[in-house]
Amino acid sequence: MPMAAASSITEIAIETAIAAADVICAVYDRPIHVVTKEDGSPVTEADAAAEAVIIKHLEVTGLPTLGEESVAAGVIPVLGERYFVVDPLDGTKEFIKRNGEFTVNIALVENGRSIMGVVLAPATGDLFVGDVNGAWSGKVVAGKVVDRRPIKVAPSAGPHIVASRSHGHAALAQLREIMGVESDVSIGSSLKFCLVARGDAQLYPRFTPTCEWDTAAGQAVLEAAGGALLTLDGAPLRYGKGELKYLNPYFVAAASEELALTAAELMQRLIPS
Repeated sequence: MPMAAASSITEIAIETAIAAADVICAVYDRPIHVVTKEDGSPVTEADAAAEAVIIKHLEVTGLPTLGEESVAAGVIPVLGERYFVVDPLDGTKEFIKRNGEFTVNIALVENGRSIMGVVLAPATGDLFVGDVNGAWSGKVVAGKVVDRRPIKVAPSAGPHIVASRSHGHAALAQLREIMGVESDVSIGSSLKFCLVARGDAQLYPRFTPTCEWDTAAGQAVLEAAGGALLTLDGAPLRYGKGELKYLNPYFVAAASEELALTAAELMQRLIPS
């Protein structure tokens, strides 16, 4: 099957995220049954149901899909140089808490780089998209995307930090003090990348483990908006680390490469070896 053009793939990913969000909201509106994975993380029926919908919708592109729940079940497709990376329900803990801070993440990876990302928050309809044409946000209302507007990172003399709602780290307080942070906000899921991409924050340091499906879509949105996501050695975060169980190293997402490099150097000093 011929591969779809980049713009068409983005639209397919948006439509797919909307379909997955409908499934998630149906579960969200009734009592949620929670089970625990082998790694101790929670999972609900919404995770698996949303991933099944996503994989089915993306088949039209002819590209393989690497999904969090499929990997957990031991079902890993043969991946080439171009494939989707999917987290059907990023922020399961926030979903269970019913605070609305969870997302559907769909990314397109090519040669180890995330080149397209769609992040949709089912509870609010907030949508963030990034690809070769730039980054934009919108709102999903009754299954349709409205209020599309470009987004771009914004600098700040004293950076605003966004941090994980459920995965904090003691070194974060030290980093805030050293960098003269004006304010910080905690929020769940890949919405942290989107706040930096939209200019509401300048820095998202990550001191705790993540996997490729947690970051790929958010990274594409951030980079399309002019930001940077670097590991602590100063290199862009890359994908295709199957031999490491798709684990990411610690990283920093920032409104500029310069700010990311500064924060990455400080983070290396703050984390015990």
